[in-house]
Amino acid sequence: MTTKLSPGVSGALRRFAGWVARGSVGHPLLDGVEYWDVLRDEASSMETLFAVFANVLELDDQGEPVNEKLAERRAAVWLYQYCTGRVPEGEAEIESWEAALY
Repeated sequence: MTTKLSPGVSGALRRFAGWVARGSVGHPLLDGVEYWDVLRDEASSMETLFAVFANVLELDDQGEPVNEKLAERRAAVWLYQYCTGRVPEGEAEIESWEAALY
């Protein structure tokens, strides 16, 4: 038996990709952080950014996302730290499971 992503998960991934592409992911956390060149030039950083989003995203019993904004925020925290070398004020460090690549 195979299972497809729910419309909610598909939409969450689409929205996240759109925010990344438009430079508005994690708004306003990444305001002033020029991250697009980093993502373009270092493909592994784009992989990890999406991995953080996917690893943090939780689904309910019907397979629908329940914490999309948190998943986006944690991905933005990872990207901020990757680009600046520091964790944004008031944010927890990224845990290893959040950035794990499967």
